[in-house]
This record gives sequence, C-alpha cells and structure tokens, in this order.
Amino acid sequence: MDDVAGAIADEVRREILLMLRDQALSAGEIAERFAISRPAVSRHLRVLREAGLVRDTADGRRRVYELVTAPLDELAQWLERLRQPTGWQQHFDALETEVYRTRRERLRKPAEYREDQERTA
Repeated sequence: MDDVAGAIADEVRREILLMLRDQALSAGEIAERFAISRPAVSRHLRVLREAGLVRDTADGRRRVYELVTAPLDELAQWLERLRQPTGWQQHFDALETEVYRTRRERLRKPAEYREDQERTA
C-alpha cells in the first residue's frame, strides 16, 4: 500500500493514470502531453510500474502502457476506514437526531398542552 500511495503522491503520475484510464498509450504518446523531458516521463512510468499501477507490453519498438487498478483497492479500503464514523460517532448522530425530533414535536403541540406538561414535570 505504501508503494501505491507514494506513486500517486506525484501530480504527473496521477495525470498519467487518468490518461490511461480510457486507453492504453505508448510512452511517446504519454510524453507528448507533458512539458517535461521524455526521460522524466520514463522515470514516472517506472515508479508506476514498480507500484503495480501500470503494465507495459512491447509493441514493436514501442512500449505500450495500460492502467492496472487492483493495487488501488487496498488503499481505497484504508481511506474508507478514515471516512466511516466510529461506533461512538454513530451513537452521537442518533442522539442528535432524537434531540431534533423531540424539539420539533414540542413546537408542533399547542401552547396549553406544553404548559400542562411543564407543570407536571
């Protein structure tokens, strides 16, 4: 998971992954879309390949890269754990809902009824 997180930490590599989402591209086609050198793009592709996020195949003299999303699953699951409320948070949310519901019901009841309830409480 650390390799994947490190690989997607760079903006250029994230852009490459987005480009490969829709179609496989050669290293040259990827490099044409950036204002950085081809060797720099090759280094980014190597990082992505080592993290398992892209796979390359030989097509004649060209290397064609395609996206591999499976390594992102573990990272996505970990990130989702950050977003899910804890057990206590769920209880607090339920309590907040009940408080708002009770307040709303009290406002809907006639004033005389509320006064009677306050005297008996």
